[in-house]
Amino acid sequence: MYKHIYVPVDNSDYSNRAIDLAVELGRAFGATLTGCHVYAARLHDYRFKQMEYTLPEEYKDEQELERQRKIHDSLIAMGLQLISDSYLDVMARKAEAAGLGFERKMMDGKHYKALIEDARASDYDLVIMGALGMGAVKDSHLGSVTERFVRRVSTDTLVVRNHDPLRDQQGAIVVGLDGSPQSFNGLKLGIALAKALGRPLQAVAVYDPYLHYAMFNGIVGVLNEKASKIFRFKEQEQLHEEIIDTGLAKIYQSHLEIGRKLAAEDGVDLSITLLDGKCFEKILTFVRKEQPWLLILGRVGVHSDEREVDLGSNTENLLRLAPCNVLLTGGKFYPPLDVKAEEIISWTEEAEARMERVPLQVKGVARTALLRYAIEQGHTVITNKVIDEAMAIFMPTRMAEK
Repeated sequence: MYKHIYVPVDNSDYSNRAIDLAVELGRAFGATLTGCHVYAARLHDYRFKQMEYTLPEEYKDEQELERQRKIHDSLIAMGLQLISDSYLDVMARKAEAAGLGFERKMMDGKHYKALIEDARASDYDLVIMGALGMGAVKDSHLGSVTERFVRRVSTDTLVVRNHDPLRDQQGAIVVGLDGSPQSFNGLKLGIALAKALGRPLQAVAVYDPYLHYAMFNGIVGVLNEKASKIFRFKEQEQLHEEIIDTGLAKIYQSHLEIGRKLAAEDGVDLSITLLDGKCFEKILTFVRKEQPWLLILGRVGVHSDEREVDLGSNTENLLRLAPCNVLLTGGKFYPPLDVKAEEIISWTEEAEARMERVPLQVKGVARTALLRYAIEQGHTVITNKVIDEAMAIFMPTRMAEK
């Protein structure tokens, strides 16, 4: 699990809670802690020079002005370093009391840039930072330093939303599961955290059958007669209805069932929930109702390129809006069943050609479902017949018409 935890500190309530969580997790996993504070001495120097023209006349003498610059530079640099040390002393004392190794870092520069450069150059495997900092106001949702950091750094990052220690003592761990390797890695992290901290574990999956209906309803009023014949609108609509109504729910349910098996293998009970609708909205409603301690999400989801460095749209929305701590993971875990299927199963040319006709947006989901079905049935070669058998389960209405 986590062996080196990094905490950017700024003496805000969120930062102080991040320190406490780092100590708790460090004690649970035997991790080393590193605290960091970034100060902006060069910015103060630049601002002072900008305001020199506002000084009283007696300070504008060339020699006096140079003396004031030296005094200001010395005091700012020394003062900011002393403040940084004071912030880090708080974390050092707590780490020492917990018997954990601790390293302190102080840097002068642009806050988010300095943190990103340090994280990329170090071996941290978990970053814990506040959702907001000292500059937070009433309508703030996510601080600019945190937002820029998580967009550019793929290291697992726990964003602290709740800074009330008493409230933090309660609540489950919820994992968003969509079948992607990152979401399954999130599940593995959730299992480890649930075992270490004695918290309940839940997984929620969301499929969206309504987007396709909205798209088709929008298209129907645009296509002329010729375009409708080429597009074969009615056929396409019927196909999507069958996939949506019967297939997607079963596929996402299978993700949850695989998750429950993985948790059971580690001795953890996993409560599972399948929802339909807009993904981030349904998960947001779920966490508002359940009030978990932590929500774990993959940085990107099943429909994203795995090489994507930015955040997926659902993850970004939930990071901003979820009323709980959020852990983002960029790691990948492939459930053994899927790994076995990819390794031992081959496809006939006819079956591969048939898969090429599957719409791109559902091809990955469909392929995974077919591999799981094949391995469960003992097949090592996927043929047209195997695809028909799987379709009979996932799309029984369409197969009945055949």
